[in-house]
Amino acid sequence: MTALAASWLPLSPGERAVAIEVLVHGPLSRTELARRLGLSAGSLTRLTKPLIESGLLVETAEGAALPEVRQGRPSQPLDIVAESRAFVGFKITDDMVYAVVTTLRSEIVARHDRPLPTREPERVADLLAEMTTELARAHPSLAGIGIGVGGLVRRRAVVGESPFLEWRDVPLAALVEEHTGLPVVVENDVAALVEAETWFGAGRGLDRFVVLTIGAGIGYGLVLGGRRVPYAEEDRGFGRHWIVDPSGPLTPDGERGSAVSLLSIPSIRYQVRAATGREVTYEEILDGAAEGEPMCARVVGEAGRALGILVAQIANFVMPQKILLAGEGVGLMAVAAEAVHEAVRAHRHPLAAPVPLETKVSDFHDWARGAAVLAIQVLVLGTTEP
Repeated sequence: MTALAASWLPLSPGERAVAIEVLVHGPLSRTELARRLGLSAGSLTRLTKPLIESGLLVETAEGAALPEVRQGRPSQPLDIVAESRAFVGFKITDDMVYAVVTTLRSEIVARHDRPLPTREPERVADLLAEMTTELARAHPSLAGIGIGVGGLVRRRAVVGESPFLEWRDVPLAALVEEHTGLPVVVENDVAALVEAETWFGAGRGLDRFVVLTIGAGIGYGLVLGGRRVPYAEEDRGFGRHWIVDPSGPLTPDGERGSAVSLLSIPSIRYQVRAATGREVTYEEILDGAAEGEPMCARVVGEAGRALGILVAQIANFVMPQKILLAGEGVGLMAVAAEAVHEAVRAHRHPLAAPVPLETKVSDFHDWARGAAVLAIQVLVLGTTEP
């Protein structure tokens, strides 16, 4: 495909600061923007002029003009031109690739999914390039690609280890860049989701924020000071050693009574299958629990209590302003919410403030959107570093 690297706008540090502030918190009046960044009116004008000329920022006429007290005249708020750039986000599972195209503000404008016929890295890169080419026909302003994978990622470029894909030391960013000519950033999928929620979602504007995901595994992300905290064991199975109930179930994928043993979808299905001899889906287990089927109700009830303990432990130690529960397994809350909240109360001080728990029903396109936000960050930050 034709390289589109020229669509990127090199930004100075000052321009980046302006772009980020408007992107995440805009539209903003010039007075408010200058106050937030500690800039004089002249400095702000100097920084915003090239951003407006490039088409990245615009003086919007939407809504009432915001008052500029110092200037003694109304001022049109500055806003990002969200459609000025488009970004592709990929979420790779063990058998599918899910893709989205987003605007500069991470609104999804297109979806495109393909089966993953092989896990051979070169062939996967070929597939991602084919999908990008198809998406570029309808969205020619593509400015970058983000890729989320379950596993350990180094330098936002190399998949160091991915048990789902059976990869080790795969230079995925370089492979896809070679095929597409676009800047590519790769990250652990949970970390990508955390970044997306911090910039554009439930964690926007919060100082202390936690994302807890339930699905094929258990994911955890921590934001302090408005920035995600990277850690060495990211998605290397820490949930297998986060013991919630020492006398709880033992499954093939986790220590006895660990968060993974009690809460992950494969473990919940394993427990029901081991007790009944039947192969059932996660949704069937949740439906069975809701209808009072004894085995399903017991397993789901234990999962709900485990989730409540986990939430309480996080709240006790991190004291977050909000905990976001996400992932393809959050349907658990629709059936086991009472058990979750009872366990939270039991493991918190009686006078502790209520835990601000928000649930987000997610699918793999949400994970892909998180990956697209990585590419957005690279455009405005000018670096792949988290």
